[in-house]
Amino acid sequence: MVALNRIYTRTGDDGTTALGTGERRKKYDLRVAAYGTLDELNAALGLARLHTREDAALDAALSRIQNDLFDAGADLTMPGKGKGPDGARLTVTDNQVTWLESEIDRLNAELSPLRSFVLPGGSAAAAYLHLARTVCRRGERLIAELADQPGESVTPEVLKYVNRLSDFLFVAARHANHQGAGDVLWVPGRNR
Repeated sequence: MVALNRIYTRTGDDGTTALGTGERRKKYDLRVAAYGTLDELNAALGLARLHTREDAALDAALSRIQNDLFDAGADLTMPGKGKGPDGARLTVTDNQVTWLESEIDRLNAELSPLRSFVLPGGSAAAAYLHLARTVCRRGERLIAELADQPGESVTPEVLKYVNRLSDFLFVAARHANHQGAGDVLWVPGRNR
């Protein structure tokens, strides 16, 4: 499906890039920004995974999510036309959203309820997961904006998946902070 024999092509030297459909868009185009942000999110997850190896279930979930993000990116780069290896539409599905929800419920069952907002920090894994969460939220905002543009299409599953993913990353960060015991909590007005 993918053959990357030559890494540089010089076709982007004019400030454009090709969508999977072959259509050329400016590199600052909203669609390019949306799938580029999912790529950035995937890189942030790679950093988080350097610190989640001891938690096999969490690391496996993050590995699966990294793969799913390529499905979402493929959907965004091939608006209305992307096909997978079996000829089906290449995108995230409601099943992938449901899986994320089950993972959120599994991880959240171990956590005590919050009494304040959580500041990014604690363990290295949690800090990187919080960073990934903020990149995910930016991606979600870009995808929502893209979906509102006349003439643009975004499958509803992509937006649902990215929305749910940011929730998962929040819960995963708390889980990585010793099941929430290591959370750094906001103390309103502490430094007035």
